[in-house]
Amino acid sequence: MKKYTFTEKKDTRSGFGAGLAELGDTNENVVALCADLVGSLKMEKFIENHPERFFQIGIAEANMMGIAAGLTIGGKIPFTGTFANFSTGRVYDQIRQSIAYSEKNVKICASHAGLTLGEDGATHQILEDIGLMKMLPNMTVINTCDYNQTKAATIAIADHVGPVYLRFGRPVVPIFMPADEKFIIGKAIMLTEGADVTIVATGHLVWEALQASEKLEAMGISAEVINIHTIKPLDDEAILKSVAKTGCIVTAEEHNILGGLGESVARILVQNNPVPQEFVAVNDSFGESGTPAQLMEKYGLTDIAIVAAVKKVLARK
Repeated sequence: MKKYTFTEKKDTRSGFGAGLAELGDTNENVVALCADLVGSLKMEKFIENHPERFFQIGIAEANMMGIAAGLTIGGKIPFTGTFANFSTGRVYDQIRQSIAYSEKNVKICASHAGLTLGEDGATHQILEDIGLMKMLPNMTVINTCDYNQTKAATIAIADHVGPVYLRFGRPVVPIFMPADEKFIIGKAIMLTEGADVTIVATGHLVWEALQASEKLEAMGISAEVINIHTIKPLDDEAILKSVAKTGCIVTAEEHNILGGLGESVARILVQNNPVPQEFVAVNDSFGESGTPAQLMEKYGLTDIAIVAAVKKVLARK
């Protein structure tokens, strides 16, 4: 089994900031908007180099989405930046009506997603945003796993014509994806090949899935781990090809068990090849205050939880 290691940890939001800064230098149509969270979104470098292409909207997220939609009419490619909770729940009407419905070329970039926002607590820890966004027609939904992948995704979505929701996070996490790997929207990445069980993971849970695969290997269980960075469009072919070999699957995500990656996978399985599936996700609850590590452990979003899910699904084969 291929082993993944890391020499550095970094927050995925910094990957967004680095990607946005590079786009500022290479694509004159890229503009950035922020809702009073420049530091949290790591947008400083873009602003330093291209102040004339940055718009500080203030704490007026609905207005920011409307302005972004309008900027596309003039050929601009707007990247909006704020917390995931404010990027979706607070402005869902504006996204639905002004961006998704009319297929405006807006890139909705959302930091501090999921439980790992940490101490700010349940009011800021949105766990339903993937579900909200994937249900919108015309919307592409991306959830990256580390700094390198977030930077690559940020750059890639500028070339995609149409609305995109790009989700990333606050905590420092291992950097394990290659810096030079091209990001292809909708194309899953095979990380380790295996014969006994498929593990598909997204976002921060990808590293946990890799750690789980090593624990499983020590138990004599061969796990195939797939990095699902694009929730919509989902790489149905990669998932179905894998489960045809392994006969069962575990999905892992930092999101509500309802409406996320797991349910998207369940849909394609029931339509094509019904096999046993287990879910590693938040079990339909709000979060609470705590460190990211404490919350991931309490809500069962760890490599240990993935190992337990694998044992359960294997028993059902």
